[in-house]
Amino acid sequence: MYNANKPDASELPSTKQLLKSTGLAAVIATALLVTMVLPAEYGVDPTGAGSLLGLTEMGRIKMALAAEAEADAAAHSGAEASVPPALQAAPPAGDEQPSAADKPAASAMTAPEPAQSAVTPDETVTTLQPDEAREIKLVMEEGAKAKYLWFTNGPKVNYDTHGDGSGTNYYSYGKGSSERLEGELTAAFTGNHGWFWRNRSGEPVTITLRTSGDYSDIKEIE
Repeated sequence: MYNANKPDASELPSTKQLLKSTGLAAVIATALLVTMVLPAEYGVDPTGAGSLLGLTEMGRIKMALAAEAEADAAAHSGAEASVPPALQAAPPAGDEQPSAADKPAASAMTAPEPAQSAVTPDETVTTLQPDEAREIKLVMEEGAKAKYLWFTNGPKVNYDTHGDGSGTNYYSYGKGSSERLEGELTAAFTGNHGWFWRNRSGEPVTITLRTSGDYSDIKEIE
């Protein structure tokens, strides 16, 4: 059989060259970590390069939203142990069942009355003070759809669109920072689905939420 010729020892990199290449790679990796990864992922900017590239603010928003999502999930977990689910309408007193004529009146009784918000049918207006948070949810069946539009009076707010219920403490539909968001929400399961906002702008912010679709109630989560 034909055997390939072995390379001459002079053609192979020396130990010194290998160490030099390894050291150079380590320096480049460290520089990328300090100037790009730390600012973009954790909001840590020891060199100032992240601020110049716009990465530091992105990392700080990521960390703030992650912390708020964890706090929100923990709050829901504790609330489920003490607060009965609000997903089922209370049955009528006695054995008497509501007639078809009574159903519109019963449906009208589900008009939400959240505290600290001025609510009209399908519109909720609420004001957040600096660093204050607010959560408003739609009560929806699995697969139900609801169109929504929310906007502020100018400043951006941090938002987290998510759901909970039916044994699920937290299900994310999306999060970020904006002064306006519009779309359609499809309930992944039967439960509460909606929005959590936190005002980091340093001034009072008014949020207007408009919704329409297949949901039985709008409620503010305390």
